[in-house]
Amino acid sequence: MEKTSNILNAMTIDVEDYFHVQAFAHAVDRSKWNSMEYRAEANTHAFLTFFDKHSIRATFFVLGWVAKKSPALIREIQTAGHEIACHGMSHRLVYEQTPQVFREETFASKALLEDITGAKVAGYRAATYSITQKSLWALDVLAEAGFEYDSSVFPIRHDNYGIPDAPTAPCVMKTPAGHSLVEFPLSTASFFGMRLPVAGGGYFRIFPYALTRAGLKQVNSKAGIPFVFYLHPWEADPKQPTIRAGWKSKLRHYTNLSQTLPRLERLVSEFRFGTMRESLGQMGLYGSVKSPQPISSVALA
Repeated sequence: MEKTSNILNAMTIDVEDYFHVQAFAHAVDRSKWNSMEYRAEANTHAFLTFFDKHSIRATFFVLGWVAKKSPALIREIQTAGHEIACHGMSHRLVYEQTPQVFREETFASKALLEDITGAKVAGYRAATYSITQKSLWALDVLAEAGFEYDSSVFPIRHDNYGIPDAPTAPCVMKTPAGHSLVEFPLSTASFFGMRLPVAGGGYFRIFPYALTRAGLKQVNSKAGIPFVFYLHPWEADPKQPTIRAGWKSKLRHYTNLSQTLPRLERLVSEFRFGTMRESLGQMGLYGSVKSPQPISSVALA
């Protein structure tokens, strides 16, 4: 099928397991993580096989907890030609950590991934996109840690995350303390005057495919920019253990798991994908962190 645009969009995978997700934070005690059935390796391999089949290079935002448990998996991702980026260490919401704890975890997780791969880690994504108005200080920590880009800001309203008035296009921004950092926000589209999330994950599984396609096409054609798309390894695993949780958590987590890969097949047949660095590079943003541009004071006040 002919691609809808020549724009190279960013394909990203947040490497974590089913029991790490915020939807189950109140149902699964962290002290039990090591005793849970571990499925992150097999599910990540499913995506590696998929990307190899379609000649796609992606960015894998790796949780430090997984990297400690499966260092060989991280090297395998790297050897396959994908980009390794950081997803923090413990999957705690940023705004529930103190700045000092966040700093320690961020520096440690970056160092861990760089020790495993022997290469610089340039990108970061917060657990559950939890860099919000109340945790903007985290952007300074990322800059000080040496990250070149971040993809933690979701320009929507949500009960766990979001900065509704943040810029929707990739840009070089100034952090609260005046550092420079590239931000690649999660993608949204406008329908009937409403901003909707179309970046992947549960939205990709729950919304009709046609809506996701229309939204992403809008980002490419009307805005003329690349979009960032994300999934988690557990989203292609309909046989994962069922965790007892509230109806909202179950809806978000379990809906249409069996449709993830078939829908992804359609998506990659219609849009072009590469790594975050490649996608930002086509915009002249990767490696441009020394030339910050002013952005909305609402976003970084």
